Formats: sequence, structure tokens, C-alpha cells
Amino acid sequence: MHIGKAIRLERIFNRNTKRTIIVPMDHGTTVGPIAGIVDMREAVGAIVEGGANAVLMHKGLVRCGHRSQGKDIGLIVHLSASTTLSPFPNAKTLVGNVEDAIRLGADAVSVHVNLGDESEAKMLTDFGQVTSTAQSWGIPVLAMVYARGPKVRSEFDPEIVAHCARVGVELGADVVKVPYTGDVDTFGHVVDSCCVPVVIAGGPKLDSTRAFLQMVHDSITAGGAGLSVGRNVFQHKNPSLLCQALSKVVHDDVDVDVALAMLEGKE
Repeated sequence: MHIGKAIRLERIFNRNTKRTIIVPMDHGTTVGPIAGIVDMREAVGAIVEGGANAVLMHKGLVRCGHRSQGKDIGLIVHLSASTTLSPFPNAKTLVGNVEDAIRLGADAVSVHVNLGDESEAKMLTDFGQVTSTAQSWGIPVLAMVYARGPKVRSEFDPEIVAHCARVGVELGADVVKVPYTGDVDTFGHVVDSCCVPVVIAGGPKLDSTRAFLQMVHDSITAGGAGLSVGRNVFQHKNPSLLCQALSKVVHDDVDVDVALAMLEGKE
């Protein structure tokens, strides 16, 4: 591996566990300034103090979330965008490039692809171009690959999720983000089909912290490399404490009851 890429990946992944807690905060472009990410410095500060490994955001937000003190955190600049105001919200388009991310001090870039959408061909073209450019610079690429389109029965179908993950790998991603399939065995198949780390998405905001921690725990048991979850983290009533609990699950292999007791005991 390119030494620059290896160094940058170590800023995103825990060197000892080879796992990660990534908190995306790119939702403002998609749905607006929702609760939890109105004040970006506050939002980033909370997850940093909780022990998250990396934050993910669009290029214009980097200045808003930058802090001149406190602990450091890995930075992933997201290059894809669409809005819920569009008649085609699943059609992601590139709004930045690898060089933009480098100038901002990013450790990695990310690209979002929705397989099955009518604009799939354009998204795959963009994805392939980003991985080629990133490879030349030694910049890791995180690929968010979901199945969303008229022919897709369920984006959580294990075979479909495995297909999404494999597309990410085959087109050059260094980390793949996909939905959790719902159980250890099927997600294990997804992980086994990839030669790069696989992290889970969070999906809609969950009502239960236990359910969220259980999903993360089970994905790790299946061989996953952690999580890339936004709303279920930054919209929690105490994101910092939640990140501490997640760190115990992801990096220390504690069970859900222990992590939940720690979380509830400090609230």
C-alpha cells in the first residue's frame, strides 16, 4: 500500500483494533440543518471528546467544524450530494474533488452511489474517476453503496447488500459502507466477500439506544470494521457519552449490557 494512504487510514482507524467509529455530518445538504448539526463546532467537539475516530462532512463545513484546541480527529470530505427537494433525490452528483479534500487537510474522501437508480451509470462513472484520482494521491476512499431504485425489492436484502459491497471493492474503494443486513450470519457473508474493511450505515434515527448498540455489536461479531453513523449519534441526547459506549463495543469488545450500563450510569 502507498505509505501516504496507510498513514491516512491510521488517522481514521484505531491502529490496534483496525476498527473505526465514523460520524457523518453531511446531512445538511440533503435535508437541511437538522437537530444535532446546527452548531458544527459543538457537534464535532462532542464526538471528539467521546472518542470517535473520524468525522465526515462536505467541503464547506470543514471551516465551520474546525476547532483550534482539544483532541484531533480524522477528517473525511464527502464528494457526493443531492437534496430531498429534488425530483430525483437518489441521483448523487459530484460537488467536489480529491484535490479539494487535500487542500482542506482531509485524511480521506467519500462517494455515495445508489445502485438501481436511473442515474446509476453516471454515479459509477464518477465513483471510478474518484478512486483513480485518489489512488494517484494516496488518498483513501470510503464508498457508501446502497441499492435504491425501481427494481430493488429491499435495500437490506443480504444478497443485494453483498452486491453493493462488492461493487465498492471492485471499483477501488478502501472502505465500504453498507446497510446492516439484520443478523450476524448474513452480514458475515457481506464481510467475507470483501478484501477491505466494511462499516455499517445507521439508517433512520432509531428509538432505542439498546437496539443501536446491539446492531453495532452484531456487525462487529460478523467481522465488520465498525460504523459510519450520523443521526443515531449526533441526535442522541448525549453524543459524547454515546461515543464512549460505542468505543467500548467497537474497540474493547464489551457486550451491549455493559456498554448500556456505562452509558446510563453517567447520564
